[in-house]
Amino acid sequence: MVDFSFTEEQEIFRRTLREFCEKEIAPKAREMDTKMEIFEDVIKKMAKQKLFGFMIPEEYGGAGADCVTACIVAEELARADISCATAVLYLVDAGWSFAFYRYANEQLREEVLPKITRGEGFIGIASTEPHVGSDVAGFKTMVKKRNEKLVVNGEKAYISLVREISKYGGGYFAIGYSEPEKVHRGMTAFYLPLDKPGIKTTLYEDMGRNALSTGGFTLENVELPEHYLLGEWNKGFYYFMEGFQLARVLVAAACLGCASKTLEIGMDYIKQRMVFGKPLAKYEGIQFSLADNYTAIEADRLLTYRAAWAVDKMYKEGFTKERSHKVAMLSALAKLRAPYDAYKACNDVQEWLGAYGYTRECEVEMAIRGVRSYSVGAEGGQNIMRIIIARELLGSEYIPYK
Repeated sequence: MVDFSFTEEQEIFRRTLREFCEKEIAPKAREMDTKMEIFEDVIKKMAKQKLFGFMIPEEYGGAGADCVTACIVAEELARADISCATAVLYLVDAGWSFAFYRYANEQLREEVLPKITRGEGFIGIASTEPHVGSDVAGFKTMVKKRNEKLVVNGEKAYISLVREISKYGGGYFAIGYSEPEKVHRGMTAFYLPLDKPGIKTTLYEDMGRNALSTGGFTLENVELPEHYLLGEWNKGFYYFMEGFQLARVLVAAACLGCASKTLEIGMDYIKQRMVFGKPLAKYEGIQFSLADNYTAIEADRLLTYRAAWAVDKMYKEGFTKERSHKVAMLSALAKLRAPYDAYKACNDVQEWLGAYGYTRECEVEMAIRGVRSYSVGAEGGQNIMRIIIARELLGSEYIPYK
């Protein structure tokens, strides 16, 4: 049996969440983008709604939600704040706090997770380095054991939440080489707060998604407690790949929300804008553009929630290599299409709006700048998604880097 419906509980949750977002987030989205920060009162209200650490079990203060419901949140936040900044804060924390929960020991869970769920800190992802993203063989960051400590040296770049974690607390699900001669089999994951001696941070200027920070940090002989190790030594690469699968689905869901809201803004405009005595909506050129974009986003919605369903099924029935490969394929399909289609929808709506769409008075320009970030590397570049899909179709012997 195939069932494309959400549960009654999920439908009620979406309606309640949309009311919250329209009241507490949407009116502040432009101001947050201009002032380049997600306001503290918004963060506190999101925490009160249990939106941080959303998939973490209730025993640590989380909502204990599944991936499908987590996607609903990403979609609704991006509808309310089409700059995508609020959605990124949520989805990075939701995806990687769950990965953290899966691989942190109990001491570390109790130390970190209750603060995350209260909005007193966030968990991000720290893998990319200045000249290396998806090519893990080029990573330079090293993690070693010394005197019952983890000692880290290296540098991370293009990392989300640097300002927010520096201000509020929390840390990163980070990765480095423990035995570089083993390549991906010699990578180890660890928890990295930003308040340790030897860490120097910097912030970048993005073209969009202004309310949320992107930056980097250098790591010079940074000492971490031994219990900050995540999972087993030399298994970090596999934990990261698992985490990326979840994060990609959440990214796709945020694209759906941004694009859907932008199309609604466009439809409202073309019904009212008169051209040669007729509403702009009567012209086929506009109608066909609307129909094509709406169809693409609806197709992406099916891909995204199918991938979310597969994630939930994998964790419910047990994590296996076969199920992981299926999730990798589906999450890559969703991540490949949703950012492209969302960007096209936003760009087309801006053209419907003409000169008005090019002004900061029009919120659509925020959507174009924000959603663009999802196709230029966030949670894996688009060509990496193509490689993953081709790998699953052809077999691992056809991977280009082998």
